[in-house]
Amino acid sequence: MALAIFDLDNTLIAGDSDALWGDFIATNGLVDSEIYREGNNYFYEQYQQGQLDIHKYLAFCLKPLTQMNLDELAIWHDRFMEQVINPIMLAKGKAQIEKHREQGDFLMIITATNRFITEPIVRQLNVDEMLAIDLEIKDNRYTGNIVGTPTFQDGKVIRLQQWLHKHPEHSMAGSYFYSDSKNDLPLLKQVDHPIAVNPDPELESIARDQDWAVMDFR
Repeated sequence: MALAIFDLDNTLIAGDSDALWGDFIATNGLVDSEIYREGNNYFYEQYQQGQLDIHKYLAFCLKPLTQMNLDELAIWHDRFMEQVINPIMLAKGKAQIEKHREQGDFLMIITATNRFITEPIVRQLNVDEMLAIDLEIKDNRYTGNIVGTPTFQDGKVIRLQQWLHKHPEHSMAGSYFYSDSKNDLPLLKQVDHPIAVNPDPELESIARDQDWAVMDFR
């Protein structure tokens, strides 16, 4: 049983769920539309350039979650899934997950997006485990703080190592990782089978140089 690890955003879905959630709450008037979109776009550009300050971004994007309780947020997230996420789920990504399932591999998604946004998406993909940015909850509300190491860049490797320490029945032997982003190079370099999926230009160049597999899920 090998670990088959997938990134989520722009790998299994045709978009970035974090940025799309920001656009969704701006469109629906849950935040000041103009100000929030400006910040959302700025941080997404930083992410694409590999220059994102994850802690500044989290301070920005988690603040709106603190304004409602978990039950209210769940209602909005259901609408987000129906209107935004379900139409961009990639059939080829699902098929690749099923291929690994048939091989008996252990299916994992590691995403740099927070658990509130991603857990309902990942649930639909029916994988064995997910690692995401975990959020602190008090009195049925998100506090705006995170718990543990954020699953971003080197943080994905750290969190995976922590998970492996707790689950010694698994190892990196024969492991796969599918991702679109240069931000995931730390983990791509750790697995036996790195796969670039619709990669950004920098990742595509590295993948070609290193003779990594390149796939198109679009």
